[in-house]
Amino acid sequence: MSSRSTRASNAVDRLKKRSGNEGYSMSITGSGHFFLTEGPGKPPLCPPMELDEFVAFVNAQGPQTPKRVSKLDVAFEKQLTKKPPKA
Repeated sequence: MSSRSTRASNAVDRLKKRSGNEGYSMSITGSGHFFLTEGPGKPPLCPPMELDEFVAFVNAQGPQTPKRVSKLDVAFEKQLTKKPPKA
């Protein structure tokens, strides 16, 4: 398996976990384009896409996981908003 298809299949695995739908499946065309289905034999959910476009499409599907924010990130954000602009 190439790194291209590994990156795409990892995106599909993340989608399966987020959505709870283990049926999602990825296919690769002869020209190296990817498309997503809800299971073998089901119609494609998108047209065949290049790798980056496909990964972005899959990542946008299903419920989104909230971004993890550390205490340090929160403190840094507060510091940024408190500083008055210099004239």
